Amino acid sequence: MPFLAYSSHQQRARWQEASDLQLIEAIQGRNEEAFDELIQRKAGPLVNLAARIVGDSEEARDIVQVAFLRVWEHCDRFNKRWSPNTWIYRIAANLAIDHRRSKQTRERAIHPGGGLLRRIEDAPQRALIDLEEHEVSVMFDRLSASLTEKQRTVFLLRGIEGMSSQEVGEILGCRASTVRNHLLAARRKLRRELVRLYPEYAPGAAGDDDEGRADP
Repeated sequence: MPFLAYSSHQQRARWQEASDLQLIEAIQGRNEEAFDELIQRKAGPLVNLAARIVGDSEEARDIVQVAFLRVWEHCDRFNKRWSPNTWIYRIAANLAIDHRRSKQTRERAIHPGGGLLRRIEDAPQRALIDLEEHEVSVMFDRLSASLTEKQRTVFLLRGIEGMSSQEVGEILGCRASTVRNHLLAARRKLRRELVRLYPEYAPGAAGDDDEGRADP
């Protein structure tokens, strides 16, 4: 049926050109094609974020699946005053943080002190850019041990995902100034750990200090 095939192609192209807000509004009307487009658009970055928080790519995929299920089930709660991207990231980040907390509690119950073996975070990227991906992952795990949960999440959203302090504050439910404080503390701790654990990359870490940079 050429006409039906053409019509279907038109629909897909329509949603590919739609804004995030238009997709959310269509999902509120239970439009599955708009929902599929939102998944295609957001799944990759969300899985990457969740994987960095919980430390496991398979668990991250499960978390993101649940996040999209929440989007579908609770899309009527979305307020147009919000940024769709911020709303979706808030759902996924909170699920990932809750999963990590639960996982750490189970690990401590089964193996006291075992939670020290699984730490998720990114180190200053410019200092590590020439390393193989696996090496970087191992270094990230070690460097993140000094970060609190909030510092870890802020560093991921602000430093890696490139969100503004205002956006990160909306996701985490805190002020932009608090986000900046967490980010500054995270960068200091990561640099200190980089110098201690990997001194050969310390010059790159020192160059990553942009504490005086204007924050959007």
